[in-house]
Amino acid sequence: MTEKNPGRRVETLVSAGGVVWRRVDGQIQAVLCGLTLRAKAGAAKSQQLPDTSKIENYRWSLAKGTPDPGETLEETALREVREETGLEVEIESPLGAIDYWFVGREAGVRFHKTVHYYLMTPTGGGFELHDPEFDVVQWFTSEEALKILAYANETEVLRRALKAIAER
Repeated sequence: MTEKNPGRRVETLVSAGGVVWRRVDGQIQAVLCGLTLRAKAGAAKSQQLPDTSKIENYRWSLAKGTPDPGETLEETALREVREETGLEVEIESPLGAIDYWFVGREAGVRFHKTVHYYLMTPTGGGFELHDPEFDVVQWFTSEEALKILAYANETEVLRRALKAIAER
């Protein structure tokens, strides 16, 4: 197979994160992180941001991030989830990895990213402690979380988590 873009460089990236869950009144809930959807390109800069009280005005995803030098994937997942959600968590089990390709802002570079996920339970902390990377962090029922996650591969990770919880 010939390379479609022979001059394009490929970079490999690795991240780790988690599905944080709890059971409330018999229902499984998961933590999602939301970024406010901004006005579309070309819209007037004076245009107001969307109503942030509505969940559909956010792009929802799972907490994840890049390892610091010398960190294991598990250490990265624990740190990133703590930073992005404000919650202290512990790992219950691995959920496997997803991988995907994307083109970066730098011309001529393609990225292949692998994200390792873990099933996690909260042990302390609070959403008010989350870093500014996300605008909001909150609990959702598993059914709602499956509907609003922005990325299909993260939806699959949540399905894996729900299956692991059900098999207990």
